[in-house]
Order: sequence, then C-alpha cells, then structure tokens
Amino acid sequence: MGSEMTKKYVFSFEEGDWRDKKLLGGKGASLAQMVQLGLPVPPGFTITTEACRDFYSYEEETIEKLVKELERGPPPDIRDKLIGEVWKIVDRLPVPEGLFEQVKVYVKKLEEKSGKIFGDPNKPLLVSVRSGAAVSMPGMMDTVLNLGLNDEVVKGLARLTNNEWFAYDAYRRFLQMFGRIVLGIKEELFDEVFKEIKSKYGVKYDVEVPVEGLKEAVERFKHVIQREWGSFPQDPWVQLELAVKAVFRSWMNPRAIFYRMANKISKKEADCTAVNVVAMVFGNMGWDSGTGVLFTRDVANGENRPYGEFLPNAQGEDVVAGIRTPMPLDKLKEMMPQIYDELIKASKVLERLNKDVQDIEFTIEKGKLYFLQNRDAKMTPLARVKTAVDLVMDGILTKEEALLKVKPEHIVSLLYPRIDPKYKGKPIAKGLGASPGAVSGQVVFHPDVAVEWARNGKKVILVRVETKPDDVHGFYAAVGVLTSRGGMTSHAAVVARAIGKSAVVGAEAISINYDNKEFRVGDLVVREGEWITIDGTSGDVYVGKIPTVEPELISEVNVLLGWADEVRKLGVRANADVPEDAVLARKFGAEGIGLLRIERMFRKPERLNLLRKVILAENVEERVKYLEPLAEMIKKDFKEILEIMDGLPVIIRLIDPPLHEFLPAPEEILKELYESKIKGVDDAALKEFEWLYNRISKLKEHNPMMGHRGVRVGVTYPEFYYYLTKSMVEATAELIKEGKNPILEIMIPQVALASEIKYVKEKAILPAIKDVESRYGISLLNKLKIGTMIETVRACLTADEIAKEVDFFSYGTNDLTQATFSFSRDDIEGKFLPQYIESGVLMYNPFETLDDKGVAKLIEIGTKLGKSSNQQLEVGICGEHGGDPKSIEILHRIGLDYVSASPYRVVVARLAAAHAAIKYKSIS
Repeated sequence: MGSEMTKKYVFSFEEGDWRDKKLLGGKGASLAQMVQLGLPVPPGFTITTEACRDFYSYEEETIEKLVKELERGPPPDIRDKLIGEVWKIVDRLPVPEGLFEQVKVYVKKLEEKSGKIFGDPNKPLLVSVRSGAAVSMPGMMDTVLNLGLNDEVVKGLARLTNNEWFAYDAYRRFLQMFGRIVLGIKEELFDEVFKEIKSKYGVKYDVEVPVEGLKEAVERFKHVIQREWGSFPQDPWVQLELAVKAVFRSWMNPRAIFYRMANKISKKEADCTAVNVVAMVFGNMGWDSGTGVLFTRDVANGENRPYGEFLPNAQGEDVVAGIRTPMPLDKLKEMMPQIYDELIKASKVLERLNKDVQDIEFTIEKGKLYFLQNRDAKMTPLARVKTAVDLVMDGILTKEEALLKVKPEHIVSLLYPRIDPKYKGKPIAKGLGASPGAVSGQVVFHPDVAVEWARNGKKVILVRVETKPDDVHGFYAAVGVLTSRGGMTSHAAVVARAIGKSAVVGAEAISINYDNKEFRVGDLVVREGEWITIDGTSGDVYVGKIPTVEPELISEVNVLLGWADEVRKLGVRANADVPEDAVLARKFGAEGIGLLRIERMFRKPERLNLLRKVILAENVEERVKYLEPLAEMIKKDFKEILEIMDGLPVIIRLIDPPLHEFLPAPEEILKELYESKIKGVDDAALKEFEWLYNRISKLKEHNPMMGHRGVRVGVTYPEFYYYLTKSMVEATAELIKEGKNPILEIMIPQVALASEIKYVKEKAILPAIKDVESRYGISLLNKLKIGTMIETVRACLTADEIAKEVDFFSYGTNDLTQATFSFSRDDIEGKFLPQYIESGVLMYNPFETLDDKGVAKLIEIGTKLGKSSNQQLEVGICGEHGGDPKSIEILHRIGLDYVSASPYRVVVARLAAAHAAIKYKSIS
C-alpha cells in the first residue's frame, strides 16, 4: 500500500506527455497537446487511466467474470441482471488511496490559474468532469458539466456575470446531468418536469424559458433528487468525488461494454478511462457565445474543406444530443470572422501533427475561443478512403500509413447499394444523409425491439426522435437508423458512420409517437413492422422497399489499391462460376481466376438432362455417348471466361460434388411412379420409372460428402475427366489459334493420395491434352498447369508426395475445415454452432475465419512439405477464407503465394494482404 501512496495519479495539461494516450486517455492527451502547442484551452488536469485501473482492481476477478458473461450476448433480461450485478460491485468500490489528496492539490493549482475559487460564491470556479479512454468511444462514457454549483454559488455566478438567466440555466442543466449520470436517476423524470414548465410558459425551446421558469426547474429538480436518491449534495468537493467515481463507473456501463465488444477493442488497446477535470467555459452566456464542432475535412465525402456545425448561446451537449438543429460552420464565419480564422488555422496544425482528419470541439465565451478537445474524426468509408489518399498527396502521410488508415470493411462499405436512378417515386421526407448506403427494413422504435427482431432474421430500421448512447445496441442490430432531430455531428450520425450503418438524421417532417408505435408525415402513417427505405447518402426517406443498384468505386479506391498492390506479397485471384463473375473480377483487380466451379455450368436444363444421363449410364459406351455433346456445350463457357481473363491464369476445377446432387431424389421418382400407375400409364413408361428409381437408389450414399465425388469419379470413370479436360483444352486451343493468350490451369479435387493424381493424369487428363494437340496442330502441355485442391487432412500430411505430381496446390478451406473439425457445415450452422460461440466453446465461426490452431497448421504443414519436394510449386487458397482479412493475415504468415475470393471481396483481399505485409515487415 505504501507504493500506492507515492503513485502519481494526476497530471496538469502542461506536464502530461500527450503522446501517452494509454495513460492520459485520448481526451487528456489531446488537451495536453493543445496546451503545449499554445492553443487557448481552459485550464485543467487529468486523472490517469492507472487510477481507474486501481479503482477496479479491488474486485477485478469478479467483474471480469460478469463481463465475459455479457460478451456472450445473453437475452435482455439476463443482460440487465448481469449489468446490475456489475454496478452493485462498482458502487461499493473505494477510490484509490491518495487520489483525492492529489486532486485537491491540482484544484488549488486550477484556482491559481483561473483566479477563481472552487465553492466560493464570490469567485465561483465551475468544472467539467469528462471521461476519455485511450481509444475513442464517442458518447459511450459519461461527462458532467457545471460541477461546483449549489444554491449559494448560483447566486454568486448570477451577480458576477450580471446574467441571472445564464446562471440558473447552468444550474438546472447541472442538476439534471448530475442526477442522471452520478446518482442514476431516470432522465425522463427531469424531462417531464421541464416539459411541464415549458408548457406553463408557452414556449417551445429551452432558450425561451424565462428565468422564473429556470428557478422553478431548479427547485423541482432538487425535489426529484430528494425523492429518488436523497438530499442533493451542496458541497462541491462531495460533488467532485461522486462525479469522478461516476466517470470511472461509466467504463462499465452497458453501452461502453457493448461498444468495446462490437468494435473489438481489446484490453491491450484500452483497459480503463481517464478523468479530465477542466475549468468550465460557457457557450450559453449570450449571442456572442456559442459551441460547435469542426472537422478539418468533410467527414461524409472527404472533400478538403472545413466542415462542422455551430450553435450560438448553447452548451456542448446541445449539439451532440441533437436538442437544437445547429447552423453550418459558415455561419460562424459570417458572425465572428476573426474567431473562424483562428479556428481554421489551429485545426490545420492539429491535422498535420496528428496525421489525420481532426474532430475538434470548441466553445466561444463572450467573444473568446477555447478548444475543448481534438481527436481523429470518425468518417464514412467514402471519406476515409478519399482523405487517406489526399493526406499522402498533401505530404502528411506515407503510402503505408495511408493503407493502414483504411480498413478492409471500409472498402466493402463502398460497395453499398444506392437508390436505382430509374426509380421515379418521391421520398416522403428528407433529412441529412449522415452515413451512406440505401437500405430497406421494417420500422422499429426501440433498440431492444431492433435486437429481438434482428435475432429472428428480420431487417429493421431503428426510428427515433434522437438517439442516445444507451441506444447503441439497436444500431448494431439495425440495417439503418432514422431520426427526426439532430445534425451531422449528433450521436446518431457519429455512431452510424463509425460502424458503417446507413443513417438519415434530422428528418424534421417526421413526427414520431412511441406510445402508438408509429410515425407520421402529414396524413401518412407508418406503423411498426412496415417497410421503409432510407438513403444515407441523399438523406431521402421512402415508404416500402425501393429498388437499388450497386455503386461504382471512386477513383481514390484505385489509387489506394494500387499502393496496396505495391506492398503486398500475396497474389489475389477471384472465384468465378459464370462470365459475369469474371468481368467483375477483372474490374476489381483480380490477377486471375483461382476457382472456376465446373458443376455450375450444368444448371441449364438441356445440360442437366445430359449430365443425369451420364451419371445414370451403366457402361462406358453409354457415358461417352452423352459426354461428347455435354463437353461441346460447356466448351463455349470455358472459352468465354478464358477470353475475358486473357493473359491471366484461370483455374478450372474438374467436377467435385457428390453425383447424387445432380439427380432427383428417389422419393420424387417413387411419387411419379405411383401417380403414373393411378393414371394408367403404359407398361414401358412404368418400367422406365422403376429402372430410374432402382438406379438412383443404388447410387444413393449414406455419407455423400465423403463418398463418390471429386477425383474418385475420375478414377472410377476416367472418361468423365477425359471429356471435361478435352472441353477446356479445346477452348484454350481455339483462343490461341485466334491470337489470344489463355492461361489454363486444371485442378483435381478431393485428392487424398498421390496415386489418385497419377492415375487420372495417365488415364484421362494427359490423353485429352494430346488428342487436342493432335487435332489443332499446336503444342499445349507446356502451356498448361495441372494441380490439385488440397481439402483432405491426408493430403496435407502427405503433401511432399502429392507435390511431385502437380504444378500447384489450392487449399479448399471450406471442406478442409469440415474434415478437420468433423463438422458438417450445413448441419452445424443452424443447430449448435451459434451456441458454441455464445458459450465461448468456439471464439468465432471457423467457416468465416480460418482456424489458426488447427486448419492453419495443416495448411502450414502441407505448404512446407509441398515446397520441399517441388520448389516450383505454386500454393494458393480458394475457400471463402480467401476474402476474410484475419484469415489473409494468417495465410501471409504461412507463406502462400495467393488467395482467391469472391469478386466483391477481391478489393478487400488486396488491402488486407497489404496490411499483413506491413504488419509482418514491422515485426521483422
């Protein structure tokens, strides 16, 4: 305990190291930075995150257990019970020993700097008590403003400022905020009182309430506190101690826990919050005062122009909460040009120093500018990409730094749909497009309902008058958010942009009635459960499901991805089944086709009919009879895709799925047979049905995924692989004759034995190539590659033998994951997999992100063995994991040559591969 006594918990803004966000938190670091740059900042000090950690250390184990339970996503009733238990523990925790002795010393220093005295009615010092973790968590934790006010100090403040209205407005705000945040009293109790007072005086806005009404609010608010908690503490030191503890406690409030879970913020990144105690400056002291938020660039589209909002005669929470609709920043330029210029000049200094677009909160008190906070701005994915590129062009970032600013999900978000331009319907309302993408969903009015409906597979849009931090779980559940109040810096706008949800805010034509679960626009009524569409780019709101179209990527995406291509070691190809996929793949920068599934070409009725005859045939001659025309049919498809990808490799997989998948079920045939008998169909037709039923029954397997499929079909029916190979090789030969440069790579699936490959090469693949060479008079064998899909455990363990027979490996991680876990994907995902993840048995779905401890080890073993016996061996992956950023990082580490993903994930893979290369370069 003795060492704890000497521990330094408090730093002034002048002495704190602003580079140490881990200790000072983001807000404390930003205040220290701005003070040390010489910018006008109200004086204050930071209580470190270490103090918060020590606060929780008394019951750390118990709290950790409860938080782990919360992370599993329990139902609302259990969630609320767990949160209640956490808060009971937190409420009885003592603040670290010696902390408040240090706080008192720093309050004295604050008094000396400000010339004011804490708790003195004649020279009142009021402070804000603000949270601030190392990682920005906007609106997730708590802040208390105007602390230090009491019944005597408010009178002194009124005398000092000669503004009784201002003093009592500050006091009623403080009582409500202190009551809600520190004492845990429901906000509605205060709202109802103030609503009654506004009604009594016949006013609409808070600023219109006369001073008598504010005094009445103060008394009634104190009565609410007395009734719900006990006497309001008049001693400012008691207020400060309770407020600091409340900010510590807010680290464990439900929305903060949920935000950290949803944004995967680890304890390593941020394990507690700092507390910033700052002398109050007032934006509500008259029309020469105000408050606002400035972004150094437009956070919606990334344009290099200052963007923000300003509210005269207001405090900061009015802007963030969306209580009043703010003015654009240009109005400040008109009203106070000198202050505007000072603000812009400082903002550019902060942007260059912090190497990112800045989000700056400021207050103007009686014509003097004060900076309250700066942080890296939350932006739309569009703006994130554009600004990352522009900051390189402006000499602020390196290319590698810019690449790390953009997450793969930002690129995915740019593929959001938009309203089809051909759609002629009119929107029912218009707000501000706060976060892009056109989405349709069923209307819900409460975040808990959004979560419940989303769990049941419904797409929902959360509709609120304005959102609050407590609504954040509803954001994640909804496909979009719509509010009737608020601006581009309101809570709804900031959070939606941060998590990539479409949002329209400030749609003032919408009147929402929570009790009736409906909203109105004029005479139009939209009820809960009805469908609407919002366009987070234009701000338009429509009734019903509206047609959408896929967007085009902005030019900066190509610039950024070009830089990614310079850095990454992994090649990126695309999985494609049809020519349209190949066109998209090439458009998005794929370096070839990593998997073309041949079976998808059999879906057309005439082809499926021939394929069924091939499967049902009882001898080689009969199979060949149907394979010849079938091969000719699919040759056209091969040729088209090879031509689209001219000059780039195209891996075509020989038929892989169990053959029964192409046949009707025996039960269907039995039903047809029965119905035919009833109808009196002739004996010849009945015998045909009986033969078909017996033949399909004979081909049916108990475990088809482990049965007669893949290479096993090629071994048992070499003619099958011969004609499929002949078809694709002929397509290649014809293109070469036409002067094109097709690069064909033939892949054999489901291999477990090197001898399987050797057999089908000798009996089917090589004879087909030789026959085509002879027919077209050209040499092809040296232009083609033959490889295998590694998707069995044995193939990984004997990869050195297999590698001697092939030119390439491509890991089929979907089947390899099934084989490794002994899971049937189709069965487990709808049954026990969700429970495995919720209960913590599995940390994630191994079919989405590669299993690092099992499947990845097999890939690593197979790759090392394969390359040890064949140094020219090319190794890639063609499972769905090829488009998952975490999996791509693992595959880079293992040393694969390329990944292959669906066409729309190609851009993701290119960026994720660059991230992996940068990460491992810095580690090495």
